Amino acid sequence: MKLTGAQILMEIFREHGVDTVFGYPGGTVLNIYDEIFKASDWLKHVLTCHEQGAAHAADGYARATGKTGVVLATSGPGATNLVTGIATAFLDSTPMVAITGNVACPLLGRDSFQEVDITGITMPITKHNYMVKDVTRLAETLRCAFSIAASGRPGPVLVDIPKDVQVAACEFTPQAEGCMPKPKALNADALKRATALITEAKRPFIYAGGGVVSAGAGAELVTLAETIGAPIGASMMGLSAVPNDHPLFLGMTGMHGRYAAIKALHRSDLIIAVGTRFSDRATGNKQEFSKDHKVLHIDIDPAEIGKNIPAYVALVADVKLALSALNAAGFKSSGPEWMAEVQALKSAPDNHLKMDESVLNPEQVLKAVNRRLPPDSPVATDVGQHQMWVSQYYSFLKPRTFITSGGLGTMGFGMGAAIGACIGTGLKKTVLITSDGSFHMNMNELATAVANRLPLIVLVLNNSVLGMVRQWQTMFFDKRYASTTLNRPTDYCLLAQAFGAKGLRLETLDKLDTVLDKAFSLSGPVVVDVRINRDEMVLPMIPPNGTVQDMILRG
Repeated sequence: MKLTGAQILMEIFREHGVDTVFGYPGGTVLNIYDEIFKASDWLKHVLTCHEQGAAHAADGYARATGKTGVVLATSGPGATNLVTGIATAFLDSTPMVAITGNVACPLLGRDSFQEVDITGITMPITKHNYMVKDVTRLAETLRCAFSIAASGRPGPVLVDIPKDVQVAACEFTPQAEGCMPKPKALNADALKRATALITEAKRPFIYAGGGVVSAGAGAELVTLAETIGAPIGASMMGLSAVPNDHPLFLGMTGMHGRYAAIKALHRSDLIIAVGTRFSDRATGNKQEFSKDHKVLHIDIDPAEIGKNIPAYVALVADVKLALSALNAAGFKSSGPEWMAEVQALKSAPDNHLKMDESVLNPEQVLKAVNRRLPPDSPVATDVGQHQMWVSQYYSFLKPRTFITSGGLGTMGFGMGAAIGACIGTGLKKTVLITSDGSFHMNMNELATAVANRLPLIVLVLNNSVLGMVRQWQTMFFDKRYASTTLNRPTDYCLLAQAFGAKGLRLETLDKLDTVLDKAFSLSGPVVVDVRINRDEMVLPMIPPNGTVQDMILRG
């Protein structure tokens, strides 16, 4: 059958099970939007307030569902507004397809109105990108884009479609469904060496990264941990891969990790690193991190092996496949001595640091939210102190429920991501934990949440400062608070009402349950202004390029 380029795009969406597109219309994508209008019986379009919000929403949708998120923007500023969202997805390996329009092919390179080289701009932050100048190549290119985005180590792919290609027509041959390449087989020799390494270990430690979540390999990882008697720590991106209440789970490691997790990793003789890239925030001083233990690195991306931390043995494979193969090896447990040592670390007072319980504090708020929110509901964050407090105090029991920006650390990510996660999970009650600094970057998307009547609770941990930067200024810059004291007069309750949402204020500990009960009972978006002390700190903390010996436990 003969179809236009815009119609072909709809058919490719249908082939790949796309049910939701986030975007913002403009002149060079009008033909695509006309086809979206015609496809409204099976394709939902979510109109955001800004293209960056749309990109973050597609990202949040993908993280919460495991499906590929799709975002659509017009040329010029519409396309460039996607850049931060695409980079966020790239650094966290989120499958996303970004569709942009462009001026007609004869106008390319002539500084035409709203023309920009978006493929050139996004080349460093995409797995691959395309400009399609021939409609006969469009279907093949789009199929490749979806395959590349979701296969191997996932990531964003951009397809730029000039306006005349959207209008041009050609023969289109449907496919039953999108095809995905099969995972590569494990290297038998590497598997043998990995098995030997685990067998020899007396104090194994499993370090779970975001790749475990992406691969849906949490159950396989727990089986290995239980078999060999290994405690489990996680990078921030690895949180939710393993139920936090599992006896072997010690919590997050790294700069703001839990005491027991950091110490157990340091004392281990073998780190089994699964689906992680050993970022600087996770390791601190890399030379010291690598001392006195071997590393078995399991990752689907060969570029990550040895990039930051030397691997004694590497398994380059889909982590679910690799863990299943290791579980078939029939290991014995590491022994009671290591488990006793780990239990002592878990019981140590330094593993149970408490904030001042006489006043309202983030720990109490987050644990109160945890008690009220179903375990399969998404929790999104922006970036800053509040993000670390969620990582430390919220107990995630189900995979894909922690939606946060790790690699790029994008303030302004949370609102769009929460919207995408909420929509992707079938409108489950969703909570966004943010701060006054981050919320000012993305509050416009509250209008999107209201327009779609989303069951979204936004908790603004409001301390009137840029908390994480202020914490560093306190610790390392002799309390010179340069440009981090906000004291903005924004009234979040009135702001919420202006957008059509509900607004509540929480200022004292005795009102905690009353305010949260009301927030959870209301329908539609709710904004809760939570007043906290500006001097609250995220602890423990290992200073930049520091070691476990440098761990700061108290302010």
